[in-house]
Amino acid sequence: MAMRPVNWTCPYCGRPQVATDTNFHRSSHELYVGDPTEGPVGITVRAIACLNPQCKRLSLDVYLRKRDGSDFRETLGEWQLLPESSALPQPDFIPQVLRDDYYEACRIHHLSPKASATLSRRCLQGMIRDFCKIAEGTLAAEINKLDALVKAGHAPAGVLPETVEAIDHVRSIGNIGAHMEKDINVIVDVEPDEAQSLIHLIEMLFQEWYAARDARQKKLARVAQIAKEKKEALTVLKTQKLETPKKS
Repeated sequence: MAMRPVNWTCPYCGRPQVATDTNFHRSSHELYVGDPTEGPVGITVRAIACLNPQCKRLSLDVYLRKRDGSDFRETLGEWQLLPESSALPQPDFIPQVLRDDYYEACRIHHLSPKASATLSRRCLQGMIRDFCKIAEGTLAAEINKLDALVKAGHAPAGVLPETVEAIDHVRSIGNIGAHMEKDINVIVDVEPDEAQSLIHLIEMLFQEWYAARDARQKKLARVAQIAKEKKEALTVLKTQKLETPKKS
């Protein structure tokens, strides 16, 4: 039986596409392991190969599900085997140290949400120091200074009040980061969906801060290049006019 086409975005190259029978496989298999406390269980395997000729990489997920009648419906656990995380590819104009923290936060957000949130918090602090050029003793002090710049209208382009407020929410999720605050013994639990929300904030700021700045710089550089070329062309025309001998 042919499967219905599925709208899908490759986690490696970010290319939106439609997965069909040619590059999509899904199958379920019951596990005959006696009488486990979970009841009758099985595994579902989902594999998709990217259609982008420059990528063609494999995505692989495995689900542990409980059998309900003739079908496996209730998901007891899921594991993303390939790629190792849900991290989106990030361009080189974002500093490597920020990309590394982001990739690692994505990689471990299910295994250790608290550690993932720690890395996300550190990544956000690194963004404030790199993009906004603010470095204070604590993240709280840096956020306060950034907030003052925003209110005074002196913050870098793309830094909005709601952005600063969101970053402050990250800081207030207990003291989950190493070397962030002095009360390092105050720790609160972080759920996987909460850790994922912090990752989404980082991805948003990568776009609103770094990608927008890069696009703006490229557009301005293009305008400057056009002006330079026109100026050079005008100089050549003037030189040619001066060098042209007058008819007697």
